[in-house]
Formats: sequence, C-alpha cells, structure tokens
Amino acid sequence: MGVVLKKVRRADLDLLERHRIEQARRSFWAFRQYMHPGLVKGWWARLMAAVLQQFYLDLINGRRPKLVVEAPPQHGKSTTIVDFIAWVLGHNPDLRTIFASFSDRLGVRANLALQRMIGSAKYRKVFPDTLINLPGAGYDGNYTTNRKLIEMVGRIGSFRNTTVNGAINGESLDLGVIDDPVKGRKEARSQHQRDTVWDWFSDDFTTRFSEYAGLLVIMTRWHRDDLVGRIRAQDPDVKVFSYPALAKQEEEHRKKGEALFPELKSREFLESKKRFMLESSWEAVYQQDPVASEGKIFKPENIRFIDSAPAETVWVRAWDFASSEDRTSDYTAGGKLGYIPSTKRFVIGHVTRIQGAPEEVEALVVSTAKADNHDVRISIPQDPGQAGKAQVAYYVKKLAGFTVSTSPESGDKQLRAEPFASQVNAGNVDMIRGDWNLPVIDELRIFGSDTGNDDQVDCLSRAFMEHDVNEFGMLDYYRQLVEDQKKARKV
Repeated sequence: MGVVLKKVRRADLDLLERHRIEQARRSFWAFRQYMHPGLVKGWWARLMAAVLQQFYLDLINGRRPKLVVEAPPQHGKSTTIVDFIAWVLGHNPDLRTIFASFSDRLGVRANLALQRMIGSAKYRKVFPDTLINLPGAGYDGNYTTNRKLIEMVGRIGSFRNTTVNGAINGESLDLGVIDDPVKGRKEARSQHQRDTVWDWFSDDFTTRFSEYAGLLVIMTRWHRDDLVGRIRAQDPDVKVFSYPALAKQEEEHRKKGEALFPELKSREFLESKKRFMLESSWEAVYQQDPVASEGKIFKPENIRFIDSAPAETVWVRAWDFASSEDRTSDYTAGGKLGYIPSTKRFVIGHVTRIQGAPEEVEALVVSTAKADNHDVRISIPQDPGQAGKAQVAYYVKKLAGFTVSTSPESGDKQLRAEPFASQVNAGNVDMIRGDWNLPVIDELRIFGSDTGNDDQVDCLSRAFMEHDVNEFGMLDYYRQLVEDQKKARKV
C-alpha cells in the first residue's frame, strides 16, 4: 500500500508541475512565479504583469503599442522587464529587441540576467524551442559570452543592449526598451543633456523600428521636459503606467497615504527615505511627479546666501498654520523675514516648521518668539469664522509682551506669493546660511506645481506683506490683484 501511495503522490506532483508549466507559458504573472519561487507578491506586481501582458498582445496584433512605466526605485521594475523580455522571446524567438539605458553596466546586467534565465532548465521546460548560444559547458554553464548581443539559435531573434547615444546603425528592432535614459537630477536639469537624449531617441532609436514595433520605456522622472515628457507631448497614444510610492489620493487598490508595494517597501521605510530628501527629489523619484528645476513662480537660484544680517535689519516672523482637519500631515511653519533699509533688500533669516497637535504648535510659536526676542514682530493669520477669532485671541494672549498683528488671508496662495516672488526673482532677497535652507529652497522651486507642501512659502509671503514696502509699489500692486480677482469671481 505504501508503494502505491508514493507512486500516486509522484504522479500528482508531475501533473501539478505540468499545469504550472502550461500556466507559465500562457500567463506572464504565472511565468514570474514559476521562475522565481521566492518572488515577493502583491497587487502592484500582479497589475504590472497584466499591463505588460496586454502590451505583448497589442504587439503581436500589430497595434504598435507604446507604453511608459513609471514607478519608484527598488520596486521591481527592471527585474520585471527582464522577465518580460524572456517571456516574449519564449513566445516569439524571431523578435529583435534593443535595450538602451544611460549606463553600460545596466545593459550588461540585463544581458546576463536574460542569459541566466533563458539558459536555465526551468525556462526550457516552459519554452523548449527558444535557445541561445552559450559557451563551454552549454546550458547551465558559465556565462562569459558576448555581453552586448544574445542571438536565438536557428531563429532571427536577438537581444542587443546599448547605451543612450550608443551606435545602433544597421540594426532593426521589433521591441525597443529604454530603461532610465538619464542618470539623475544633474543630467535631467541640463537642457543640453535633455536635447541630446531626445535627438538620439528621435533620430537614431525610433528609426530602427520595424513596421509594427513596440516601444517600452521604464524611467525615473526628474524633469517635466525629460524624454517621457516629450514623448507624451508629441504622441497622445502613448499609454502611461504610473504609480507613486505613497498614494496621493484613494485609488482602486489602496487608500491615500498607503505604500505601493508594502510587501517589499513599507510605508515606514518610504517615509524614512522622504525625511532625507529634497521635496522635489522625493516627488520626482518616488511620486512620479517632476517639476521644472526653475520652478513655476519662484527662481530660488537668484537668492544670495550670507552669514549674517546687519544690525539695522527690521524683522517679522509670520506663521502659517496647518488646517485643523489634517494637522498631522500638513505643516505649521514660521518664517522670519527681514528688511534692510539702507540697501532695500530682504533677507530670509530663519524658517521653522512642525507637524503636530495643537499643543505642540502652540509650544513652538511661543518658544520661537522667545528665541527671536521682542524686536521681531509676529504676524498670525486669522481663519474665517468665530473659531478663527478665538484662535488669534488666544495667541495674542499667550504672546503678551510681543508685538503681534493678526489679519485674514486674502486671495489664493499663488496670488499672495507673487509680490514676494518678484523680489526673489529680481535678486533682491538674501538667505542666512543654516541647516533649514534646503527645504525652503526646494519648496520655493516647486511652488505652484500643485505638488508637495507650500507652508514655508505662505509664511514668508505673509511676512513680506507685513513690511512697509510701499516704495516698491508692491502693496498697491497686490491690493489691485486682489480686487481684480474678486471682480472676476463675481462675474
């Protein structure tokens, strides 16, 4: 009896293995699980596999698909793409693929990973007719073959890896894959570099496409005018598969603030990364929302850094409070802005901010006032309604002995920021060096992009309006803008 049971179990295992092989042949998601038994699974990985499988169906049906995949680093994009190329070549060994990236190292890494997979015994079970030339011991041996080209045995298909701007003359492709065409922010901010990448893409890469070829781009977004930005601007048919690391709003598979792939990168891990990054870098790399480096309203590169301000400087510390509904995710910020009468320049002296409960905000406001000393005027915004009146009355009482002014905000945030922005952009604003500088500069840069926080800009804009700057004509200009906006709304 024992022998019979053993034979039955072996037969069941063989049947299960055949079923898994058949599923791997039909489904890209099943293929990934079969080839990687320890694969970390999640809705994101399944969805990405489904999107890529649809891309393949569009490719073989002659629809000339164009797909952009935007996702945070270390979320499995590149590994998934290598698996996908292997699965596609299994179905069609005559497919010619060219893979390009900013680094030769990335291309070689993809090449060797593809060799290891196609040369494995498991792969041959799924796709026995897709073979590649391997040296020495052959399959499952050491992979020291050409690291630039993989050719299919007995077929016309191939995989060639190159770099962006690399020569591909005389080649033809059915599947063009671009994995990160720029190395990082420095290159992305260069107009020359962006133009160079675009010229290579339009003049060299796309001219290699066969009649029904498909385009697949995987990249980190650093700039709105990058390769993906230009492709999307010129080709409305391109499909974009883009998900931020932390959801900005409720989505089909997750709620606001939840991680994209928590099985691999938890929310806590991602937030720890965010704390050490510039806001614009975080939004680009992890949230897939790049902003132009020069900003939409402010040009912070025109700010001059100084070590200290002259004694004649007149200071105002203005506050911007987080909304009462979301104090733990919004910031309360206090910006100290000075005016130098002799030079008619402004200086950002200090900015502090906090995410916290009302009692924590109150403690920060009071302790900051004491640290500033009584020569620094304090400006506090008044929210509409009775609650706003009660709040400012409470703060005025807590700040007894200090010069405190309160007033409601008028107009929208961008309108309020324009007078201060005009001075920044004209080069009339300095900033005292400190460890708080980078977050301020970064927020100025991205302000107006509907991305990230704006609390530091708001408090500095309020501080600017507290100064007596009528000689610049800015107060009259601001008031006229507000009146024009009110009239427009009535119409």
